[in-house]
Amino acid sequence: MAKLRINLACGIYDRTFALADGSAEPEGVDLNFVPVGPAELFSRMLYNEEFDVSEFSLSNYLTLLSRGDNRFVAIPVFPYRAFRHSMIWVNANSRIREPRDLAGKRIGIPQYSVTALLFLRGMLMHEHGVKPDDLEWFQSDPPLLELNLPPELRLVHMGLGTHTGQVLDEMLEDCKLDAVANFFVPRGSYGASPHLHRLFDNVRQVEIDYFRATGIFPIMHVIAMRRAVYERNRWLAQSLVKAFHDAKEKCYERIRKLPPLYSLTPWLRLEMESSQRLFGEDMYPYGVAQNLPTLSAAALYSYEQGLSQRQVSIDEMFARETVNAADPKLWGY
Repeated sequence: MAKLRINLACGIYDRTFALADGSAEPEGVDLNFVPVGPAELFSRMLYNEEFDVSEFSLSNYLTLLSRGDNRFVAIPVFPYRAFRHSMIWVNANSRIREPRDLAGKRIGIPQYSVTALLFLRGMLMHEHGVKPDDLEWFQSDPPLLELNLPPELRLVHMGLGTHTGQVLDEMLEDCKLDAVANFFVPRGSYGASPHLHRLFDNVRQVEIDYFRATGIFPIMHVIAMRRAVYERNRWLAQSLVKAFHDAKEKCYERIRKLPPLYSLTPWLRLEMESSQRLFGEDMYPYGVAQNLPTLSAAALYSYEQGLSQRQVSIDEMFARETVNAADPKLWGY
């Protein structure tokens, strides 16, 4: 029987590399791996449904579901996740010493709806009592989705084009912004502007403490299928989950065998040991049950912040065949 031809668009990460080079294959699938970066990928999938399966923004996915837009069906595979405390940089002249000092301040961001800021705003509100409408937000990039945000929220669309991190850097250095929450480290932080610094001192320990207190390891991206493809091939959801799991296992295996060669990080083995003591042997778990605190937080934050019209339930986030799945290594299909 011929295999199903599937186009999968995704970033080439260490945990997805085996899918890109063909050493991990979804059962029953002739996979065409298309390496595309997230900034380009999300718009191509959202507007044109260009791929059968795609890496996709968790925040925008929740927004779509809440609106009844069910063109996509996700599986509980999370190719990219990251803590976001380290994103916040401040100008010392704005006298911001702790999170509550952000109230009333001007903060520059790329897009309000990105998942990184969903979790960042949730963290500020739930851990530090700073609500989104306590700040004035300056957005540099055009939004992917039209949003119906709360009227009390102060959001300024600067209309600077796309990927304008340099402009945000300059505005922060010139004190036209008090803070930025961006994906990139400001240029001035490398010594050119000594008054720029992260909001959180010892940010790594802050993020560790946050995880220990909340169980939240922020998920940025999910893997989403076009619903038409999924409905015609309901077996595909489990096949993809298992393939992504296998690819991640191959990543662990490479690191265990070749740590000095696999990464530029000189202390990779020590980093692995430290992270596994914190997160467990699988530092990057897929699946629903293993990620309930994070997924529940994402759904709550999206609704609280006005990105979602209603709070999306965990059960409706993912293909039914994958919601209650155990360790995919034990599946016998």
